[in-house]
Amino acid sequence: MATAPDGQIVDIDVSAEMESSFLEYAYSVIYSRALPDARDGLKPVQRRIVYTMGDMGLRPDRAHVKSSRVVGEVMGKYHPHGDSAIYDALVRMAQSFSLRLPLVDGHGNFGSLDDGPAASRYTEARLAPGAMAMIADLGEDVVDFVPNYDNKLQQPSVLPAAIPNLLVNGASGIAVGMATNMAPHNLVEVVSAARHLLSNPQATLDELMRFVPGPDLPGGGRIVGLEGIKQAYETGKGAFRTRATTKVEKVTARRQGIVVTELPYLVGPEKVIEKIKDGVSNRKLEGISAVTDLTDRHHGTRLVIEIKNGFNPDAVLERLYKQTPLEESFSINNVALVDGQPRTLGLKEMLRVWVDHRLDVVRRRSAFRLAARKDRLHLVDGLLIAILDIDDVIQIIRSSDDAAAAKQSLMTAFDLSEIQSDYILELRLRRLTRFSRLELENEKAQLLAEIAELEEILGSDRVLRDVVGREMDAVAAEHGTPRRTILLAEAGGPATTGVAGAAGTAASARTPALSMQIEDTPCFALLSETGLIARTSDESPIARDGRRSAHDVLRAVIPASARADIAVVSSSGRLHRLSLLDVPALAPSAEPPSLGGGVPLAELLQLDKGEEVVTIVPLGSETPLALGTANGVVKRVTPGDEPSKDLWDVIGLKEGDRVIGAGLAGDDTEVVFVSTAAQLLHFPASGVRPQGRAGGGIAGINLGDAQALFFGIVTPDAQEPVVVTISGPSSALPGTTPGSAKVTPFSEYPGKGRATGGVRAHRFLKGEDTLLIAYVGASPARATSGAGQAVELPAEHGRRDGSGAPLAAPVLGIG
Repeated sequence: MATAPDGQIVDIDVSAEMESSFLEYAYSVIYSRALPDARDGLKPVQRRIVYTMGDMGLRPDRAHVKSSRVVGEVMGKYHPHGDSAIYDALVRMAQSFSLRLPLVDGHGNFGSLDDGPAASRYTEARLAPGAMAMIADLGEDVVDFVPNYDNKLQQPSVLPAAIPNLLVNGASGIAVGMATNMAPHNLVEVVSAARHLLSNPQATLDELMRFVPGPDLPGGGRIVGLEGIKQAYETGKGAFRTRATTKVEKVTARRQGIVVTELPYLVGPEKVIEKIKDGVSNRKLEGISAVTDLTDRHHGTRLVIEIKNGFNPDAVLERLYKQTPLEESFSINNVALVDGQPRTLGLKEMLRVWVDHRLDVVRRRSAFRLAARKDRLHLVDGLLIAILDIDDVIQIIRSSDDAAAAKQSLMTAFDLSEIQSDYILELRLRRLTRFSRLELENEKAQLLAEIAELEEILGSDRVLRDVVGREMDAVAAEHGTPRRTILLAEAGGPATTGVAGAAGTAASARTPALSMQIEDTPCFALLSETGLIARTSDESPIARDGRRSAHDVLRAVIPASARADIAVVSSSGRLHRLSLLDVPALAPSAEPPSLGGGVPLAELLQLDKGEEVVTIVPLGSETPLALGTANGVVKRVTPGDEPSKDLWDVIGLKEGDRVIGAGLAGDDTEVVFVSTAAQLLHFPASGVRPQGRAGGGIAGINLGDAQALFFGIVTPDAQEPVVVTISGPSSALPGTTPGSAKVTPFSEYPGKGRATGGVRAHRFLKGEDTLLIAYVGASPARATSGAGQAVELPAEHGRRDGSGAPLAAPVLGIG
């Protein structure tokens, strides 16, 4: 039942009323709210916002105004709906992460991927440069105008849209019984495809996809699998997967991490962090120790996911793709209004609609300009006639009784039209000069040229298309930006063509899952003289051919495995337990690896003030560990005397003493001391009885007033061991004098008894009184400077007590 105007109750059919009302509602939602027009890619509220801001003069070179003022103008004049709906549309057009080419330049808090915008009274807005191309030439009858909601004002039914906004910025909306969801694209690529279609109306989809291989999302990221994109370009419906842009980095001295610099479309960091925390708490994600959001406006997105030691970062990343929004699916549904009807469009159809719209806009603009220039030419012709006979014109006007009589007399006397006569009567006297006549003649020539050009455009379809094409190129050059999104045919690598093969997708699906934890494979731990530590990723200690590059001067190389623990010997006589999982692995390469990929070992340890790293040794060995101190003390530690803690003492040092060298020393090895007085002593390690960790060791070398400079181990199978000594003045600051160096075969030095003074190893030159550096070990020996540069050593010679040859640069260490 319903109540009539006269107050009587009228019976009506409920089903008929519901059907009629629902159809009206559905029509309103589809045509006036939810779906964009395929020509300008805008919904009615967006179109009204852009038009109103242009009408208000809010150009990019003008100041911003309060967003609430824009909302009020739009709502009062053209869009009689809620202010929140208008402001939401305004905000989205200002968000650089929502649109590939924002149409509004916002000032203030317009929200982020995780937070909403401030209220309209707190933000300001003006048109962005791209919006000016959307409303260009609007006053030249290029589109039809329709009445507003109360028939008091006129509004454009569509904008001229010099930018293919539907493809460039995409769209989303839910209507009644249908929805639209379009992905953003790159302006330069879309314009290139439109230009090709403009010149070749019969172009195929494959040809167009050479210009537009896929979407280009505002936040960058990666698109994995292009088969769904091609399907969407064919039928208007499809899907693709978007992935974050990530890289594995060393985020702390001990930990690796996954650094996310670009996220999938419309995914915010907080959403990713929340999903990661949920996955860790319910044990769906393993190997993650922390997540830190370092995103800011100056450096962009930076999400650091710290990986636990022992876990493979690549395997953790694959699990993150499955369990978190770091990988998202985007469903394409290209529904837009064409000739007032909702249609599902493929790529070619969307391009064709926009190209046809631009042809129509330029045609109507040319016709408008042609009419305007012909009208102006008509007036200029009348002015030229009046100026030639200006005295007669003035006499006719002065002798006429009124304006109507004057106009009629002018029309009769000079054969002028009514419009020309009216214009002459309104003419100011200052225009009646000789200079004005020259201006009018020049203007007439220019008008004739413009009229001829416009008539050519309207008379030739080829010329019309050339004009539209040039304007497309100009828009792309002014507003285009490089592609941000990387297209991958499959997860393994970038797409080489615009079309992905199904075989590649299937092959990717069959790829076995990566192991979550790092395998305990054999490797070598490497310590350089500059204090860097690294491990090899295979069983080769240096390189496959055994060579070393000149700047990789190694202090120690020990065999281990990827998940093993090693010990770091410090100058205070302590052992620090270190897991090789904390040590970066050098990538396998045919070239000799550089320890530039390592990390400073001191950053991985908690060292006391003044405590320094001496060397690295294996743990759990059955061979005793030998240590030598600066005061000439030697000690061998009982094998197996290792506690389970991470730090313990292995020698009882006297005050002022420090450890200068260490290594595994079996009974068949020789221990070697070299003193600052250039004395070298070596004796069998079997002469030193192993002691417990608390033992203080025994006398190793008789130093006199000197100090022990070097302590090391020489094994029986050592290949051609050499002795390198570098002398210099004791008064010079360390690292400031090159000194003189000598390289001698170790076999030239006879062994002596423990606790003796040894034999002379170097003869000092004038001005030298001490050894600066000594080395005893495998050949060839190499030296490095403090900057990590190679320093050339002299050739070997046989005189063990001879003097050295001058060096080119100071030496930091020898290995």
